[in-house]
Amino acid sequence: MSESKLIIRPAQSLDREGIWRVIAPVLKTGETYALPRTWGRRQALGYWMAVEHRVYVAESPEGEIVGTFYLQDNQLGGGQHVGNAGFVACSGYGAGRQMGEFALKEAQTLGYRAMQFNFVVSTNDRAVALWKRLGFRVVGTLPGAFNHPQRGYVDAFVMWKELLRSE
Repeated sequence: MSESKLIIRPAQSLDREGIWRVIAPVLKTGETYALPRTWGRRQALGYWMAVEHRVYVAESPEGEIVGTFYLQDNQLGGGQHVGNAGFVACSGYGAGRQMGEFALKEAQTLGYRAMQFNFVVSTNDRAVALWKRLGFRVVGTLPGAFNHPQRGYVDAFVMWKELLRSE
């Protein structure tokens, strides 16, 4: 697999099976995402495709879904100007970087002034490095907040990137 330009587009109902193929292995290993390892297809897709999520997929040139992410308000009311997102990608396609870049542009288009990731598992080295390359910084550490199936309790990071200056 070599990195190529992916097609990133809003998800459709017909994409559910492709999304499930991407997120199922991540949930099963339980090493990088704070969702129940016991969730099956119905629960996982119910969460991922929730009404408050704007869901996107990344497709390979052959039409295979190799990544997915959602954008949402981080908080309601006074915090809705800050976006939040969740990402899952297959390795080897460059989907994480391409989806991250796309999501930041989309967040600006949607009017978000910043992006905040509330719970980036500290041992997820690839994700932490990617978000830092895309301009995020760690603004908080949650000590022992994630129960890693092999390493036990590890830290989680709160990561932040300003998108639009406040007036």
